[in-house]
Amino acid sequence: MRGMDRLTEMEAFANVVDQGGFTDAAKKMGISKSAVSKHVSSLEARLGARLLNRTTRRVSPTEIGLAYYDRARRVLNDAGEADALVTSMQSAPSGLLRISVATDFGVNHLSPVLSEFLNDFPDITVNMVLNNRYVELISEGFDMAVRIGELEDSSLRARKLCDTTKRMIASPAYLEKYGRPTRIDDLNNHKLLHYSNQSSGNLWKITAPSGEKRQVRSAGWLSVNDGQSLLNAAVSGLGIAYLPSYLYSEAMAEGLIEDVMPSLPVETQGIYAVYPPGRFTQPKVRAFIDFLAHAFADKGLETW
Repeated sequence: MRGMDRLTEMEAFANVVDQGGFTDAAKKMGISKSAVSKHVSSLEARLGARLLNRTTRRVSPTEIGLAYYDRARRVLNDAGEADALVTSMQSAPSGLLRISVATDFGVNHLSPVLSEFLNDFPDITVNMVLNNRYVELISEGFDMAVRIGELEDSSLRARKLCDTTKRMIASPAYLEKYGRPTRIDDLNNHKLLHYSNQSSGNLWKITAPSGEKRQVRSAGWLSVNDGQSLLNAAVSGLGIAYLPSYLYSEAMAEGLIEDVMPSLPVETQGIYAVYPPGRFTQPKVRAFIDFLAHAFADKGLETW
């Protein structure tokens, strides 16, 4: 019981400081004024120090009392958060869930499964923001994001959902008209379709059959900040695009596009759910990540 008494003593003392007196502290705690006084006196006796200056007109902390108050308030806040954590973890997921996701992936793969999630968790409201820029989760108020490729911010927690692959693709008509490149250097003589939001500009990073990392930089024939538009351009025969399988797999299965250089090693990218660090994950975030892991469990490098 001694540990429980110690926390009660701390709470009584902190409330006296917060409320400016024993009477209001007693009202805040729902106990008698004499009980509050007894807890504070017991605390002072145990510590061997006077924590409060008591006068007939006011009560204020001593220098030692003020230093002790700062630490005690932190302990009490942590205890309150611990209680709230247990309550929250046992409650049904609810509240507003703000998600950031790249436009291409959100439109093609996240939007179609959202209805199932919302039906499963009717107390959750989703605000999904589609954009093609890197967002700062915490400062911009997002609960989580879905990110593709190498993770830049190592401070975030991440759970891998599945993998995708990137290939250079073009329509059969384009390859018939302009020929099929057989070497990476041949790409300099082709019409390339670029994703304009890349920080590296019109630069493709490609792994050669030897394993050597190569860079192809070309002005290209078209630059656009939307992957679906690049796919449409490739299907129309405008040039060669370098896209992930979650965008091109259906068009390739229908024969609308081909792998331009199938001899090259497969470029694999992970797809991750990322969320702020901390030992506790909010139930609404945990529920959505678990849902995504299940929804994309059957997805693979080419199976989209």
